[in-house]
Parts: sequence; structure tokens; C-alpha cells
Amino acid sequence: MTTITTPSSLALVPSLETAWQDVDSSFERFCLTAGIGAIEQMLCEDAQQLAGTPHNRGGGRVGHRWGRTKGKIGFHGGKVAVHRPRVRSYDGHELALATWTAAQAEDWLGRWAMNLMLINVSTRKLRRAVRLPEGDMPVIAGDGTSKSAASRRFVALSAERLAEWMASDLSKLDLLVIQIDGLHIGNDLVLVAALGVDGEGRKHPLALIEGATENAAVVQALIDNLIERGLDPKVCRLFIIDGAKALSKVIRRTFGAHTPIQRCQIHKARNVIERLPMPLHASARRALRQAWELDDAAKAERLLRNLARRLDQEAPGVAASILEGLDEMLTVNRLGLPIKLRRSLACTNSIENMMGTVRRVCRNVKRWRNAAMALRWTAAGMMEAAKGFRRLKAYRHLPVLRAALAAHQSKYVTQRVEHDADAA
Repeated sequence: MTTITTPSSLALVPSLETAWQDVDSSFERFCLTAGIGAIEQMLCEDAQQLAGTPHNRGGGRVGHRWGRTKGKIGFHGGKVAVHRPRVRSYDGHELALATWTAAQAEDWLGRWAMNLMLINVSTRKLRRAVRLPEGDMPVIAGDGTSKSAASRRFVALSAERLAEWMASDLSKLDLLVIQIDGLHIGNDLVLVAALGVDGEGRKHPLALIEGATENAAVVQALIDNLIERGLDPKVCRLFIIDGAKALSKVIRRTFGAHTPIQRCQIHKARNVIERLPMPLHASARRALRQAWELDDAAKAERLLRNLARRLDQEAPGVAASILEGLDEMLTVNRLGLPIKLRRSLACTNSIENMMGTVRRVCRNVKRWRNAAMALRWTAAGMMEAAKGFRRLKAYRHLPVLRAALAAHQSKYVTQRVEHDADAA
């Protein structure tokens, strides 16, 4: 027969012995009872420090007792009632109890609601997630587990974190690569996000902006936000985009015409293959793959031009598309990067993976009420994705990229000085 004994450390807390003897039926119930008992005892000690022991007329008091009241603190995504003494100063003002102030300051409810919604627990199922299903921890009115209460907490906390994130300092990040991509929320709402990779291969969600379309004005607002927060526009970085002309236009206008921009090779190959007749798929895919793998950018360019020439009769639009994006398709090849690093930086897979997490987080949203809601949810999804970020696969080769960017910038500066001297 199992004998349950009460630990000596719990003997000081009133009303716990019964809960401890009942621990076999519900350990969670015991933990709740023990926690409430401990907090109530701490509140009594706070009151005693302010007003002394009951019925004591001794000195050193800053106020007097004023009865007891019931308040609520967060527990398991909801609220539980706690009795606390009240103390008033001699001039009639309520004196705060340190333990109660600390308990109220802990935003457990908001963090519970946000965490559960990020793992796709709907607000209607919040009570089942934070209370025992058999009713041992009964749901009562006003305990803060309703769907509306959970939604309000998520809105408040996600808005607070979005504002904090969009105002964070970027000057201390040693960013070598910036990826920019858009996410279509609805017919009239597009969110444009930026993801950075630092010199050690670590990924950082940078910013998020809303717009009606993925146009130059929206991208310019995103980049302006990055610069205002400390991104130095004079430092040469590699930008990776999905091929939108507005992105290239704004990047070169802001950071200089020399800025290296890599167009996503996966997007380009997919667009080319999908527009071709089936018999041409294999040869076109093989030619593109051979071009991507070549170390010599000049040979790779010739190979792509030959492909465009072969397709000029069968698919003239596709041939024109290959030639239109040729300069930006081979940027990582021109920089002379190792093959492993080229594979990591020749596509937007990193930011696409982050957007995949955003879509997973947002799949319970049935109707987007406004842009503010979309920003909050998307930013929360980006922060959730950041928890699982891994370093860039070829991060050990990033010093090669740093040197290549420095050489690229030096070459541009030299050419500009020579041009200015000739003009003078």
C-alpha cells in the first residue's frame, strides 16, 4: 500500500494537506492548489510588512488593513481566483502588494494564447487545450479561456511584438545577403518581407510592409524602413529576389547601379519549363542546369544564349524571357563563389521556407479583416519560423562572398573615379 506523506516544506502553507492527500486523483489540481496557497501566503507576508501583524499597534507601519478581496491571476491560459488582503495608507490610498504587482505583470495569458494560436489551435478549442478535458479543472465564466478573450490577447501581444520588431536596430547585424519576397494575402493586399543572412550564416527576419501590389513604392517603403533602422546603404551586399522588376529597380536606385542582384534560378527555371511544350522540357532543363553549375560565367552566359536561340522559333516568348533576365541569373557565378555557396544563394529558398511557416500559422484564418491583421499574423509567423532557422548550409564559404563583394565594390569605385576623371 502506498503511503503519501506531506513534505515539510508544504506544512507552512494552509489548506494544502487535503490537496496533497488527493494528489493521486489529479496532480495538476494539487499544483494549482499549492500555487494559490503559496501566493496567498506571500500576499499575507506583504501585507504584514506594510501594516504589521493583525491587531498590532506597534510602530513601523505605513498603513492599516482594509479587509480582503478576490482577484484573478493567469494560470494555464486562463484565470484563477486568489484571495488577497488590502492595505491602505493613512491618507486613504491603496497600497500595492509587491507579490500581487509581480503576478499581474506576468503576461502569461497573452503568451499562452499566442503560442497556442501559432501551433494552429483555434480560439474555439482553447479551453480544451488549457483545461483538463474530464472537468477536474472546470471552466467557469470569467476565467479568460473564451475564444474572444484568447483573440484579444493574441491581438494585443502580436501588435506589441510587431511594433517592437519593426523598430529594432539593424546596425549591429553583419548582413551579407538580403532576400526580398512577396506574399499575396488577397486580391488587394500583398505583404513584402525581407530576410537577412549575416557573416556567420545565421538568418534574421528583417522587416515587413503591406501594399496593394508588389510595386516599386511598396518595395521602396520596405527598404527605407531598413535604412532608417541602421542598414548602411554604402555597404555592398548581395540581394536575392524572385524576378520582380520593381525589386531590381528600387534596389539599384537605393544602393547603386552596381549592386549585385541574383534572380532566383529555381523560379526562372520553373517559369521557362512551364511555358514550353512537353518535348522540350528535358533539353531545356538540362541546359539550364549545366549553365547554373558552370564556374565560368562567360561560358554559362553563352550556353543560355544558345538555349534562347534554339527556342526562338518554338517559343519566342520564352527565349525573350531567358535573355531578359540573363544579367541577374548568373550573379553568383560572376562573383566567383564556390559551387556549394552558389547553390544556397542562387535561389530564394530561405525566405520561401519562412513564408511556408507563415502560411501554416495563418491557415486557421478564414477572413482577413484588414491589413493590420495580416501584418500581425504574418509577423508572428515570421518570428515563429525564426525559432527553427538553421545556419546557411555553405556558411563556411561566406568569407569568400565577403571578399567577392569587397572586390566588386572596389572595382565599381575605381571605374567611377576613372569616369569622373575623364569627364573632367
